[in-house]
This record gives sequence, C-alpha cells and structure tokens, in this order.
Amino acid sequence: MRLVRENGYRLQVGRLDFRLARSFGFCYGVDRAVEYAYEARRKFPERRIYLVGEIIHNPHVNRQLEEMGIEFLYPDDQGAFDFSPVRREHVVIIPAFGVTLGDFETLRALDCILVDTTCGSVLNVWKRVESYGREGFTAIIHGKYWHEETRATSSQIGKYAGGKYVIVRDMDETEKLCEYMAGRLDRETFLTLSTRMPTCCVWASPIRPRCWPRNHWPSRTGSSEQSRSGTARLSWGSGSAVSTPSARPPRTGRMPSWR
Repeated sequence: MRLVRENGYRLQVGRLDFRLARSFGFCYGVDRAVEYAYEARRKFPERRIYLVGEIIHNPHVNRQLEEMGIEFLYPDDQGAFDFSPVRREHVVIIPAFGVTLGDFETLRALDCILVDTTCGSVLNVWKRVESYGREGFTAIIHGKYWHEETRATSSQIGKYAGGKYVIVRDMDETEKLCEYMAGRLDRETFLTLSTRMPTCCVWASPIRPRCWPRNHWPSRTGSSEQSRSGTARLSWGSGSAVSTPSARPPRTGRMPSWR
C-alpha cells in the first residue's frame, strides 16, 4: 500500500495496472450503523443482542461484532428470518440496509429493544417508493431482487392495497422493460421473458404510462409464478416511476431510543 501511494496511487506490475483510490472507506450510513452496533453493546453489556442479517457485507466488521457477543440472524433460502429466539428483554439491531415492512412489524410485535441503523439515504428511497404506491404508480427498482436492501425497499409498496413494483438488475432487463412500456413488446411475450431473466422480478400488473395510446394498454389480468427467491412474479401496475438508491443528504436526528 505504501509503495502504491508513493507511486501516485498507481502501480504497474508486468501487464497488470493497480490503481488505488485516494479516498476510501465506509459511507456515512455504514459508519453510523457500525457505531450504533458498538454503542448497543456498551449500553447493554449483559443483554442478548441479535443482528438481522449483516450490518454491512464486511467480514472484518462482522467478525468484530461476533467477538463482542452479537448474534447474527440469517435468512433461509426464501429470504425469511426466524425471530423465534427473540424475547422482550433482548436487543435487536436493524442493519443499514433496513428490513422489510413485514419483518419490522414482527419485531415491533415482539416488543423487544430495537436499534434501527437504517441508512438515511435508504429511507429517502423508501419514501419515494411509498409515494409511488400511494399515487398508483408502479415503482421500477434497480437492484438485485434477493438483496436485503432491495427486498426492504420493494416491501414499502405493501403499505397500499394493489401496490406494484418491478425490479431490474442490468441494462438488458431494463431494455426489455422499455420495449414493453413503449408498446414494442406484447404483454405475454414480456412476462415470458421476465421468467427467463434470473434477476428480473415483477410484482403486480401491466404498467400503464400516461403517455401511452389507449390501444396500447395491456390487459390487467394474468397469472402468477413463484420465483426461487420467494418473490412472486405477477402481472403489472397502473403507472410507472423509477427509484434507485442515490447519494442524497443524510437524514439527521435519528438516534436510537433506548428502552
């Protein structure tokens, strides 16, 4: 590392060109989440502390938390968490990615001590997705449908009856979606393609952008298919809007409330 820095953060070794970022480390959300986890142990030295999944995907940090006696709750193959070991006197840490709406309600019902470290930028995306659901639009979410943050984000649609969302992973999936929205791909063909795209997830019924000619509006009926991740692929929604994580200003004042 010292040698790379001395060479202007770049090192040429044979055919390999190594470049080192001049500034790197945790983002503010992760830095804050990790500090909350350390503070939780200091605040409750004798209590049993659980962490929903991993606070971040960093083996070094996770190993430190385990050495502090923090127990990790991992999801099953369907992405579901088992909260049966949690008791009222226990402490549960919600990671920077957040948790699904259903998991949050389950934890609240257990009346345990919650330390919510959800990133402020993630919360801003949730607000946007929630507003789409409230206004009757289908939210288009960019991400991996099995990832904790994507699952938590898409679950916000569930606050409204008939809420709809689509998750796309890459440009190929996005182009297929655009072709469908532009009327160049019929509904049946698109739904068939979406089941063949391992990272595309559809939940609801045909997207109907307001600019479409009426004769291009697809039917609102359709069958469902359960994906291996436990996320259903259904027909589509009544409007469309896009949401993707972004570097918005942090939400301040969200310190944990200790009970």
